[in-house]
Amino acid sequence: MAGTRALRLGRILPGLPQLLRGRALEGGFALFLWVTLLVLGVARWDRIQSAAIAGGLDERLAVLVLMTTLVGVWVWSFREVGRGQGESQTLFGGPGVRRFRQSRVATFALGALFFCFLIALITPLLAPFDPLQMRVFAAEDMALRLAPPSNVHLLGTDQFGRDVFSRTLYGARISLGIGLLAVTISVSIGTVLGGVAGYLGGMVDGLVMRFSDMVMAFPSLILLIAIAAVFQPSILLIVLILGLTQWPAITRIVRGEVLSLMEREFVEAARASGFSRRRILFRHILPNALAPIIVAATLGIGNTIVLEAGLSFLGQGVPQPTPSWGAMVADGRDYLMDAWWIATFPGLAIVVVFLALTLVGDGLRDALDPRQGKGLGG
Repeated sequence: MAGTRALRLGRILPGLPQLLRGRALEGGFALFLWVTLLVLGVARWDRIQSAAIAGGLDERLAVLVLMTTLVGVWVWSFREVGRGQGESQTLFGGPGVRRFRQSRVATFALGALFFCFLIALITPLLAPFDPLQMRVFAAEDMALRLAPPSNVHLLGTDQFGRDVFSRTLYGARISLGIGLLAVTISVSIGTVLGGVAGYLGGMVDGLVMRFSDMVMAFPSLILLIAIAAVFQPSILLIVLILGLTQWPAITRIVRGEVLSLMEREFVEAARASGFSRRRILFRHILPNALAPIIVAATLGIGNTIVLEAGLSFLGQGVPQPTPSWGAMVADGRDYLMDAWWIATFPGLAIVVVFLALTLVGDGLRDALDPRQGKGLGG
């Protein structure tokens, strides 16, 4: 009887079956996310229609993400209903995932992080104003300059009359996108160099490690400012700068993991089977070193976002008038007393995302390495 009721609820309202089974955090997040997106879809239906029919690629992608998420949450909840009580607890499989889900703090942080990235993707459907539109050139628009939060401008306006809420949403796309792309570059370089150095050893190991030491010897922020000052700032340049200067830490982590894995029996068996060095490294060693790489990448995204914000704050980051959280904080530093909202809200966004990434990274570290303590398991 209870299973039949859960099945009906799962078909109607995602998250309720999980709530009935005592999984309050997952069920509550699924229900909140689905209801929020559904309300958004109803409230913005006209805009969604126009975006789907006559919008650009960016707007159509936002509509696709919105609809896919709505269907995906419903399918996830419905599929879990059809599983047994024990099976639903291991839907995503693996003891590491189960350990991660036991940490309520890390799970909540992961949900918050997912929500932030989702909001960034569907920003064209949410932002009420053009983030680049300046409206202080006409006499009748001067009242929009430094306007406090209101029903029309939820987070107020800046010194050029631009809507802070819209700029914060679009700034999320820039800051989070830069963080993801830069970490992808640094992890790719660090994984290859660390794997090659640890596996080959000898002179190759020495050269790679000394080069990484040389890069790490320079203060990161000073090096980033110097490179950005030489070239014309752009989003692509910022991504490359951050990605090409953050790999040494990943290299050291991967090298240490490779040295440890080389003593394992499965590597000795691969050598005895006559496999090539490349096959052993890329098919047997590196896949088993993914756990510390994933943790380092998660923490690296937060650090990269903060570095980009620092560059933008110092005027060497994303060029104006493109909104990024760091640039918005820099824009509002001269108005902290009179218009605190310009810098406060993007600053809070940086803090929330960085904290969520840190908590997720700590949770992954404890879950993927059983030798770690209980950590965030509370």
